[in-house]
Amino acid sequence: MSDSSFLHALVGSMSQGAAGNPTVAMIEAAFAHHGLHWRYINMEVTPEDLATAVRGAKAMGFRGFNCSLPHKVTVIPHLDGLGESAAAMGAVNCVVRRGDQLIGENTDGKGFLRSLQSLQDPRGKSVVLFGAGGAARAIAVELALAGTRKITVVNRDQIRGAELTNLLRERLHIDAEFVLWKGDYTVPADTDVVINGTSIGLYDPEARIPLDTASLRPGMVVADVIFNPVRTRLLADAAARGCRPLDGLGMLVNQGIICVHYWTGIEPDAAVMRAALEAAMGL
Repeated sequence: MSDSSFLHALVGSMSQGAAGNPTVAMIEAAFAHHGLHWRYINMEVTPEDLATAVRGAKAMGFRGFNCSLPHKVTVIPHLDGLGESAAAMGAVNCVVRRGDQLIGENTDGKGFLRSLQSLQDPRGKSVVLFGAGGAARAIAVELALAGTRKITVVNRDQIRGAELTNLLRERLHIDAEFVLWKGDYTVPADTDVVINGTSIGLYDPEARIPLDTASLRPGMVVADVIFNPVRTRLLADAAARGCRPLDGLGMLVNQGIICVHYWTGIEPDAAVMRAALEAAMGL
C-alpha cells in the first residue's frame, strides 16, 4: 500500500486526553480480521485545536473519526452535516466521510439499541430510564426513533430531566414523563424495560442504584450502560428477581460495530470485536 493510500485509510479518536483505551484494540482487531489495511489511532486534541484537527482530518483523507468529551457538541459547527439522531440529540461521537463531506453521527444510542434488540424489540414498549446525561439522552432518542411507546425519565436534576422529556415529546412526538428521583424509585407494573443510563456503578461492583428492587418483575429487561464491571449490582439484583439482565459491554461493542460499518461498509464480526475488547480490559 502506498503512503498516500495509507492516509486515506486512517480513522481516529479525537479526545482531550491521550491515554489509550480498549476501543482501539477492538476496532483494530476488526480491521485485521477483515483484512483491511487500516489504522485506528488515538489523538489528543485540545478544545482550542479542534477546528484545525477537523480540517486536517478532512485534508488528509481520513475516512472518519470518533469524538469523546468535551468535543461531542463543539465539533458540530466544523462538520458538513448531521445524521438524524445526532441532530436530534445535539451531540456527535462518530464522524463519517461521505463523498467530500464529513457527517456527524451518534452511535452511543444506536449501540445500546442494537444490544437491547438482542433481547427485546422496544417497539410499542414502556421504558424507565434512569439519568438524563449524554448516554441517557442518546439512548432515549434512539428508543423514540425505534417506536418505543413511552419513556419515563427518572433523574435527580429537574432541569436536565425536564429538558430531555420535552425533547422526546416535542421533537420526537413520543409519550414521555419526567419523575424527580428522590429515594428508592418504584418501577411501574406496566414497565417492559428498565435502563440505568447513569454512571452509578462504574468501577464499583457494590454501588447501589436507588431503586426498589421488589418492583422488578420476572421477565422484565434490566439494562446497564456500565461496562466495567460487566456484572453490576443492578444486574445481579435484577437476575435474582427473574429479570433478563443486559450488560453495558454489548452496547460498547455494538457502538464499535456501527462505527466500523459507517467507515468501511463492512459489517464486522461481533465475536472478534468483543473478544478483543474483553482481552484489552483484562476480563
